[in-house]
Amino acid sequence: DFVLIVLAGLVGGLVARALRLPLLVGYVAAGVLVGPYTAGPTVVQLQDIERLAEIGVALLLFSLGLELSFRDLQPVRCVALIGAPVQIALTCAAAAGMGAKFLDMPLVESIWFGSMISVSSTAVVLKMLSATGMTSTLASRAMIGVLVVQDLAVVPMLVILPQLGSGEDLATKLARAIGIAAALLGAVVVFGTRLLPGLLRKILSLGSRELFLVSVVAIGVGVGYATQFVGLSFALGAFVAGLVLGESEFSHQALSDVVPIRDIFGLLFFVAVGMLLDPRYVWSHGAELTAVVLLTFAGKAFI
Repeated sequence: DFVLIVLAGLVGGLVARALRLPLLVGYVAAGVLVGPYTAGPTVVQLQDIERLAEIGVALLLFSLGLELSFRDLQPVRCVALIGAPVQIALTCAAAAGMGAKFLDMPLVESIWFGSMISVSSTAVVLKMLSATGMTSTLASRAMIGVLVVQDLAVVPMLVILPQLGSGEDLATKLARAIGIAAALLGAVVVFGTRLLPGLLRKILSLGSRELFLVSVVAIGVGVGYATQFVGLSFALGAFVAGLVLGESEFSHQALSDVVPIRDIFGLLFFVAVGMLLDPRYVWSHGAELTAVVLLTFAGKAFI
């Protein structure tokens, strides 16, 4: 499966580059071709590939955190902390209304639909920004700030949405989830700023670049797993770990070491996304999908 994905991704990337399209378009198209819904060679262990793909997203956000710092996000804090929640709420309401009125969805299902439309794919946005070399611009920092808030918003969504109509005490569950998430992120920041630099200095003093790479990856995926364990996303934890490590003097070396691994695992993620697409469903529901895509572009841009 791994060999098939890498070869398909290589062919898709070459075709995309020849057509002057982003590489991720070629990767996603390759995923469609090796997915379970098309003829020809097919990836069998889909769940295993999806788990590896999650690591790819985590490493992508981890490397972005290494490139940025808390100081870089300071100028866009108002956009992120005020604008992003407004955008999420308005988009969720608009998309839920669209789902209920035009797609004949039940109320609960339309709220789920609106919630999914209201957030964006962090991996896709960051891949596009890094491919165009725009990660250091003010506009990209505003996007990244909004994406971080959207990732955090998934926590209350995952608490509230499954309980719709059940009548259970949502306030207690929500307060507990947010409290645990805040405590863990605070602990990560303290650990990263107080203990991590000294630990990395000791590892570098051993004179092994390989050990340094292993320790850097362990930090990224380890913090990611810890955040996933308490209900946050795996990738968000890796991003915070990258931000913290980006404040140290080791950020440039860590970034140069982790980029090749990030790109290979990122390839797995975009191919895995393509494997989810069923061309027959697209063909039979082309009008509805086209309308939803166009309304999503127009609606989110307007909001």
